Amino acid sequence: MFPLEFSKKPVLVCKDHTVSGEYFELRKAKDLDLLATFPRPDLEQLPSYYKSENYISHTDSKKGFFDKVYQQVKNLMLKNKLNWIEKERTPGAKILDIGAGTGDFLRAAKNRNWEVFGVEPNPDARKLAAEKGVELEKTTSSFPDQSFDVITMWHVLEHVPDLEEQIKELDRLLKPNGLLVIAVPNFKSDDAKKYKDNWAAYDVPRHLYHFSPSAIKKIFNSTGFLLTSQKGLFFDSFYVSLLSEKYSSGSGNFLRAGYNGITSNLKARSSGNYSSLAYFLKKSS
Repeated sequence: MFPLEFSKKPVLVCKDHTVSGEYFELRKAKDLDLLATFPRPDLEQLPSYYKSENYISHTDSKKGFFDKVYQQVKNLMLKNKLNWIEKERTPGAKILDIGAGTGDFLRAAKNRNWEVFGVEPNPDARKLAAEKGVELEKTTSSFPDQSFDVITMWHVLEHVPDLEEQIKELDRLLKPNGLLVIAVPNFKSDDAKKYKDNWAAYDVPRHLYHFSPSAIKKIFNSTGFLLTSQKGLFFDSFYVSLLSEKYSSGSGNFLRAGYNGITSNLKARSSGNYSSLAYFLKKSS
């Protein structure tokens, strides 16, 4: 499966609406339904594309309408996420959240008796998490092999510069038969098809990879993980549609965004292609 090769011709050209206003290409992988962002910022340059008050996952901001919507959706989803995990594993075990942001998921898990650990590279987000009683590491390097029963990455894998190395690290950290939960946007969703280059979940260049369900299955099955189930993140289509309306028309049309979010979810009930999907993967023993 690795190394991945990508075509020279772009599928789409998308604008960075959050920070730079620059344009980036999305190119398709050969023999895999996966897109990648080109040109890719180098590792020294990449953090500058996150320096914005509009980058909501690194703040607890509730200043604007979109901030308030995001925070409400996030709180609604925390319970669902933990319920899904607890159908697979019993609370009390060790859980690692990679890309933990401001620590809300781990705080909720801690309140439900999980032994929590987290990683977040952004110092401002780590500080906010610490104020909530959740201490986060900067990287995973200090954790011993096979430390965790569950590892989660909620909308993080699409940000990872080296996909192959990240999966190797997940394999190192997770116990045999451990549970890996990966949530990423799905460019096969109806809202992605509707908004095309203005689909907010492309979020170039912060999102370096853009996944489909078949790509996730092939990549992880080839690296020692078995896909056991997947869940649609129902609310994502509404929030993404709101932002996409803002990008495409200059103002968030709430009614049209709501209609497109509902339509996307209704179509996903038969296709499985929700705006975002959480994949549940079991590590082989």
